[in-house]
Amino acid sequence: MNVFDYAMQMEKEGETYYRELADSTDNSGLKTVLKFLADEEVNHYNIFKMMKEGKGDSLPPSNLLTDVQNIFSEMKAKGDNYDFKAKQVEYYKKALDTEKKSEAFYRKKAGETTAIHERKLLNAIADEENQHGVILEGIIDFIQEPETWLENAEWGQMIRR
Repeated sequence: MNVFDYAMQMEKEGETYYRELADSTDNSGLKTVLKFLADEEVNHYNIFKMMKEGKGDSLPPSNLLTDVQNIFSEMKAKGDNYDFKAKQVEYYKKALDTEKKSEAFYRKKAGETTAIHERKLLNAIADEENQHGVILEGIIDFIQEPETWLENAEWGQMIRR
C-alpha cells in the first residue's frame, strides 16, 4: 500500500469515528464540532486522492478553530447544564491519540519525499491534524469540567497554536 492509499484509509477511518462520536452525544454543540472534524477528514481524504492522481497541489483554507470557538461561545452564552459520562473521555482520548499519530506520520512522509509540493501539502495536513488535536484536548477538558471550562476557555490561545 502506498503512502496515499494508507493516508486515505486513515482519513476515512477518522471520518467514521468522528461521525460515530457525533451520533453518541446529545449535546448539540459538541455534535456540531464532531461533524466539523469528520468533514475535515473528508477534505484530507480528497486531497490525498488528488495527490495520488498527481493533481493535488494546495490545501483549501480551514476556519475550523474559529468555527469551534464560535460554537463553544454560543454554548457558554446559553448557560445550559451539561452532564457527560466519564467513559466519553476515553473515546476522545483515543481520537486525540490518532490525530497525534497522523500528524507524526504525515511529517515523517513529508521529510521522506523529494517532491516539494508533496512535502508542502503533507506538512499542511500535519498542521491541521495538530489543530484537530488542540480541539480534542479542549473537548476532553470540557467533558471533564464543562461549566468551569466554559468559564475559563481561552480559544484565542488555541487559534494561535
